[in-house]
Amino acid sequence: MCDSCFHPISPQPLAEELPRLFTYPFQYTPHPLIRQAAADVRRYLQSCVAWHEELQRGKMFGVLLVRNQMNEVGFLAAFSGLLGGSNRQPYFVPPVFDFLDPQGFFKQGEARLTEMNRQVTMLKNREEYLSAHKQLSAVIAEAEEELLRMKEEFRQARLQREQMRRTATPDEVERLNRESQFQKAELKRREKAWAERIAGCRALVEEQDAAIAALKQKRKNLSEQLQQQIFRKFTFRNALGEEQSLQQIFCDAGRGEPPAGAGECAAPKLLQYAYLNGLQPLAMGEFWWGESPRGVFREDGRFYPSCSSKCKPILGFMLQGLEVEPDPVVREACGHREVEVIYEDEYVVAVSKPAGMYSAPGKDEEVPSVWSWAQSRYPDSDSPLLVHRLDMHTSGLLLIGKTKEAHAALQQMFERHQIRKTYIAVLDGVVRQDEGMIRLPLRPDLEHRPMQMVDPVYGKPAVTRYRVLSRDGETTRIAFFPQTGRTHQLRVHAAHPEGLGCPIHGDQLYGRPSDRLYLHAEQVQFVHPVTGQRLTLKVPVPF
Repeated sequence: MCDSCFHPISPQPLAEELPRLFTYPFQYTPHPLIRQAAADVRRYLQSCVAWHEELQRGKMFGVLLVRNQMNEVGFLAAFSGLLGGSNRQPYFVPPVFDFLDPQGFFKQGEARLTEMNRQVTMLKNREEYLSAHKQLSAVIAEAEEELLRMKEEFRQARLQREQMRRTATPDEVERLNRESQFQKAELKRREKAWAERIAGCRALVEEQDAAIAALKQKRKNLSEQLQQQIFRKFTFRNALGEEQSLQQIFCDAGRGEPPAGAGECAAPKLLQYAYLNGLQPLAMGEFWWGESPRGVFREDGRFYPSCSSKCKPILGFMLQGLEVEPDPVVREACGHREVEVIYEDEYVVAVSKPAGMYSAPGKDEEVPSVWSWAQSRYPDSDSPLLVHRLDMHTSGLLLIGKTKEAHAALQQMFERHQIRKTYIAVLDGVVRQDEGMIRLPLRPDLEHRPMQMVDPVYGKPAVTRYRVLSRDGETTRIAFFPQTGRTHQLRVHAAHPEGLGCPIHGDQLYGRPSDRLYLHAEQVQFVHPVTGQRLTLKVPVPF
């Protein structure tokens, strides 16, 4: 074992201070010893002056609490991706597979790709290539100019003939007709001549392009071949001593081809090193250093769950054989089975969903949800029941359509913004402006589902009106009036620097954990889809 990778905890913790179960990496509160280890890593990074500029741009680090064969407790540290242009640095564990090895197949293949890029650039700069493209463009422009001129001349001639026909003799009409036929034939002849000339120029261009296209295809094939070789070289171990390739892990998880960068995050590196060196994993955590990438939520020093797109399948395999904490989200959801009915008639039901209960079933359909409650309560209903949803950790009003027709009518009212919703939240921070409108387009953060991110290019429009209700020290009580219904819309609009810059209190994804998420769907106002009665339904704020 590389001694420089194992960092003893000082003073050594007592047995009762150690975690009882290993960390569930996708939703956790860092163990005190993990926080201590992260602080040690941060002190080390602060001493590495050469990396300061790179680190300021943002990087994810991980720590793994372990016990060695001498019963000594310490930690391992790792970084995601590269650091200082390398995947090997003192103090940190090595990569699962070193694709940057100068003598390895990847670097040799990368050199071939670089040479192919050079050749493509060289071909595009050759005189024959540039001349062929220039000539084609010139001929097309010349053809368009002449044909447009001829068409305008012939149009004017046609108008003139139409004037002359009004007083023309039969012989003159015949002459005018022959002139018209000649001009039409002449235009077709010129169009055919230009088409043949353009085709000749295009053939020269295609001849030049074919060589480049063939080289690009060869480059693409080599790139894909290198990626497949990398996937095969990434072989992971679990606590049972079993091994699987990256491709097999993703295949077994039903995820298809692994995404680029899979296996290069901190968590898999840490576990792999521990297993290979006889170290017992006890707990883990991953924390962010530096500025947040644009559109994504990352706070310097804060711990984050492992990413879903790259790490979830890998860690699902690597954690086998360890006693892991249960998923706290599922555990919390299982504690809620009933909801309070606020309003009910033969068409519509309004219920108060407690914080921590799913609106609709997740992957585990055995976990209770408002939908499963409604299905049990109205077993003969032909309706999909839930008209809309609330985040699991959000409490408050939910509407249910008891009949198929009522459900469809309510959904249409939501789509037309005919249902007014009011949310109450407590924010960490002081919102200076008393009221306003937030417009930040949102899309899923594909690597960290279910998080959302702001994306002005690919995001869907998301609009929220707000009004400050009160300010108390370092918190703000606020009313939100969403104009659209995007996933996590209020949470992102509250937390994002271009929104209010004040996360909702207790937001584990975009802020800091607390006893609950301080967001509550307080009120809905709408016209009953059957009776036409105007309804205002309200649930008192529980915080």
